[in-house]
Amino acid sequence: MLLSRESSGGRWRTRPDGMEKVTGTLQYLTDMSAEGMLTGRVLRSHQAHARILALRTEKAAAVPGVHAVITHEDVPGLNGFGIALPHQPVFCEDRVRHTGDAIAAVAADSDEIAEYALSLIEVDYELLPVITDPEEAMKEDSVLLHPEGNLLHHTEYRKGNPADAFAGCAYVAEETYFTPRQMHTYMETEGGLFIPEDNGRLTVYSATQHGLMDRKQLSRILAMPEESIRVVSSPIGGSFGGKDELNVQPYGALLALRTGKPVRLHNSRAESVRAGLKRHPMKIAMKTGCDKDGRLMAHQVRIVSDTGAYATLGTEVLNFATEHVMGPYMIEHMEIEGFCIYTNNGVSGEFRGFGGNQAIFAIEGQIDRLAEAAGIDPWEMRLRNLRRYGDPGPLGQPIVQTHGAMQVWEALAAIPLMAERKNGPGRDARDPWTVTGVGSAIAMHGAGLGYGIPDPAGGRLCLALDGKIEAVFGYEEFGQGLIATMEQMLIEQYGFDAGDLRIIIGDTDVVPDSGSSTASRATSMMWMALRRLHPDFTARLAEAAESASGGVSGLTPGPGGMWKEGKLILSYADLARTLNEPIVCETVFHYPTTPHERVGAHFLYTYSSIAVKVEVNLLTGRVRIVDQYHAVAAGPVANPQGYLGQIEGGSGMAVGFTLTEDALMNAGSYVTKNLDTYIIPTIADMSGIQVEAIEDLPEHDTYGPRGVGEIGSVNLAPAVASAIFQAVGKRVTRLPIEPEFLQETPFIPQKAVNANVG
Repeated sequence: MLLSRESSGGRWRTRPDGMEKVTGTLQYLTDMSAEGMLTGRVLRSHQAHARILALRTEKAAAVPGVHAVITHEDVPGLNGFGIALPHQPVFCEDRVRHTGDAIAAVAADSDEIAEYALSLIEVDYELLPVITDPEEAMKEDSVLLHPEGNLLHHTEYRKGNPADAFAGCAYVAEETYFTPRQMHTYMETEGGLFIPEDNGRLTVYSATQHGLMDRKQLSRILAMPEESIRVVSSPIGGSFGGKDELNVQPYGALLALRTGKPVRLHNSRAESVRAGLKRHPMKIAMKTGCDKDGRLMAHQVRIVSDTGAYATLGTEVLNFATEHVMGPYMIEHMEIEGFCIYTNNGVSGEFRGFGGNQAIFAIEGQIDRLAEAAGIDPWEMRLRNLRRYGDPGPLGQPIVQTHGAMQVWEALAAIPLMAERKNGPGRDARDPWTVTGVGSAIAMHGAGLGYGIPDPAGGRLCLALDGKIEAVFGYEEFGQGLIATMEQMLIEQYGFDAGDLRIIIGDTDVVPDSGSSTASRATSMMWMALRRLHPDFTARLAEAAESASGGVSGLTPGPGGMWKEGKLILSYADLARTLNEPIVCETVFHYPTTPHERVGAHFLYTYSSIAVKVEVNLLTGRVRIVDQYHAVAAGPVANPQGYLGQIEGGSGMAVGFTLTEDALMNAGSYVTKNLDTYIIPTIADMSGIQVEAIEDLPEHDTYGPRGVGEIGSVNLAPAVASAIFQAVGKRVTRLPIEPEFLQETPFIPQKAVNANVG
């Protein structure tokens, strides 16, 4: 089904939170205020690597209007945070490891006073060698950035005998691929409002992807019981992985508790660049071989991932990349090794695609190179090696079997754009400097956190005493459309009307632990939870309604209340008035995982294929994407509008990853300090995108819709690289694709030369 309003069969609905968002009436949390509110500011290191010899805050503390100046000495609990490894200092004590490291924080009456106070804090440093190259950091004589060394994580996967297999290959492609350090560039930078309550509790209004995890981390830092901390997340502003980890929360919380006053803390864009997470830049060396018929025989991979100064989820990102560097292909002999390395660069962490973008760019590039060497059509080459129904997962693990890989291959093979690809590069007689090309790529992408990683799920349904059906989940809405998807599921699975519903998420005081809103898991887990809750909740509604209606049996829920034979018998409000307590049903379960005991290995996968058409301007070297077609096999479409929006949004981020975005660093400091020099795509850079949703699942598959928040972003880069090769004959190995690289092409149009253009 090609997704559009017209094709959605009446399922295209206005988002319940849409009007407030598009009109600007919905507040960012950093626009909130409270009586007596102070401004918080954080002093961060200007050195990439140094010892702290002395720290003097007396002058700052003496400034009129300054209410608190805090350092590591004022952290009552653990002076560290990190979802997986809590070793990033809240405040550095004796050493800084990157220019975003926090040293002190100030709370003052105004922004101006806070900034002035920061300028008076004196820090004496002893400079240390700055390590910015992961390869250098891996050497035995390198300066150690952490006591345990510069290696955060090492992965290995071996299968068969690659050395002997390579000897028997007819064709071998050997290449090294480089991917950039990409910013999340969410609309609302990190920030929030932190309110100490009269009863000794702390309320945190801050953007996050997992409020309960934030609460847990803050509990350790503040030495407070988790129940004494309330985290309310933002319904707007964006995240894309960048706010899954703590950012400003420790500083706002500590300042609020120290002063006893509400504190607002909001990073500027420049501060966000310095201190915020980025996509892991990776260097991926690949050697891949096939026989004369294009059958893949051997695959050797070495991944080097730069996690920056601290771990955050660097281990998990490398695990995911290791799992995905063989793509959706069956290869008999493999040797894969990965290294996640500490450097003095900015911290890299979770980002939409989670290592898949980097891995898929590399493996798809290899397939194109081998296809050219073997004289086989690149799309046919993929078919000959594609994972089929019944095959194990990439790491040999049992997976949920679908026909997804073949379905997306066949869907793309049938479109006009793929037929156009066979015609070769296109020329425009009106513009001799522009050449067009068509490229394609395919991917499988794991959903959920993977084996061995805590991945709880669950939710609660309630008929409240005011007659509202409450759906209570521990997820966060930060702009991705989760509320709209949940509303649509409740309407379609239960028969409720939108007006019957009250959806409650993003408040740790009231929600159950549904796990993180990340890793393409929330849609799947909401669907599974509602399916689990359906029998018990509808039965209890029917039982209560039978009693309240004087014995009418066989009642079922529908719009506005309980129905029988097409007639509304009892409204939910009337039913609620007969109750002494709400009707509550809850479910607790775990994201489905493979029984294969390999940490991070996935069980559920989505599949996608993409064809793109590009224009390459030989005079400027600029690339413009003029057409995109995505075929996505992710199970039933829970929300057509949201599904399409996620693929479009993921594609937009991938355009930046491919063509323009790189958070450049020099000697541990960001060269691109703000959005004036960091170029992100706009709507003008987005072509008309067509999305074909393949909803079929085998009868045995009870897992329902998969999330699509990432699958639209992971394979655009190799498709663009393939299209560029068709257009100008140059192979891309480094992202983003620099215009200078394409300006060097020898493919100069004769008409332009004769006209003496340029």
